[in-house]
Amino acid sequence: MKNINNTIDFVRDIYKTDKFIPLHEPRFRGNEKKYVLDTIDSTFVSSVGAYVDKFEVMMQDITTASKAIAVVNGTASLHIAMQLAGVGYGDEVITQALTFVATANAIAYIGAKPVFVDVDLDTMGLSPKAVEEFLEEFGEIRDNHCYNKKTGKKIAACVPMHTFGFPIHLDELMIVCNKWKIPVVEDAAESLGSYYKGKHTGSFGLLGTFSFNGNKTVTCGGGGAIVTNDLEIGTRAKFITTTAKRPHAYEFYHEELGYNYRMPNLNAALACGQLEQLDVLLASKRQIAQEYIEFFKGENIKFREEMNDTQANYWLMCVELEDRAERDAFLKSTNEAGVMTRPIWQLMYRLPMYQDCQRDAQVNAEFLEDRIVNIPSSAR
Repeated sequence: MKNINNTIDFVRDIYKTDKFIPLHEPRFRGNEKKYVLDTIDSTFVSSVGAYVDKFEVMMQDITTASKAIAVVNGTASLHIAMQLAGVGYGDEVITQALTFVATANAIAYIGAKPVFVDVDLDTMGLSPKAVEEFLEEFGEIRDNHCYNKKTGKKIAACVPMHTFGFPIHLDELMIVCNKWKIPVVEDAAESLGSYYKGKHTGSFGLLGTFSFNGNKTVTCGGGGAIVTNDLEIGTRAKFITTTAKRPHAYEFYHEELGYNYRMPNLNAALACGQLEQLDVLLASKRQIAQEYIEFFKGENIKFREEMNDTQANYWLMCVELEDRAERDAFLKSTNEAGVMTRPIWQLMYRLPMYQDCQRDAQVNAEFLEDRIVNIPSSAR
């Protein structure tokens, strides 16, 4: 394996600093400050304002979705998207155990239960083959819905997550889920700017969701978005995320249980300034990825690259070590040297609230859990 000290020196050379290097920090180099100050001057800093509308239009243009809805964060977007897809209390949702906890939490918010199916080694995201094998063993179609023969519960949705911005095998997953009458909700929180066969992630399923947290490629501190090509669903998403208030000049009448998941105009202003910089940010990160590829070439340590027919945003770049011992040594040395690195997440079924969830063997997920490490990935 390439000497860890050489790796540390190389990362410092990439970012031209001998100071602490974070994993991923934002870059504000466009109109971000101008738009935020404009929002403050307008006094429309809360959930009503021109930048919320502008943000939604920009997200529609980027993803080519028919409708985009601004919300307060990525977890909220996933919560609402699954509800709109028909997930209800007591249902089950197929997803991956190798993910950030928000994916599973959003399922639990509805009162549904995650079913953890393995990932593919190449994408690190939900495996269409594993989903098909699970459904062949446990699935059955009744009343035009898919049910789990083991539990008797309806499998109401499938939620793949595009790990670190690497698109999963979307065509194959859509075929499997359509066959089994299961709507797909894409957790595209990490994949803004990622494409599968020329089409933006988040636009394949019934709905897609995005995050604009502080560590994302594009950030507004917090923030999320729901996208869909179903205008009726999109209109309803906007309605229930804005407290289900009937439009009126002055009366307050709420037609059903709604959610105060509105993105403040202040955050939307920052997001618009960032989205204008998306292509520049992606180009910078792609150049850094190419430098990492050249550095690690021919070594036992493997830099994870985008798959054929995809364009990854390289949100969090990562390497694959030989085993857990090598992983831990790499993590210890880099962090002690002030170069921030992090292991991939612990699998969801290792967490106390999800230990009793049904799952398959998770062979690939456990292999990756032992070996994958994120390395500094900020745009320059």
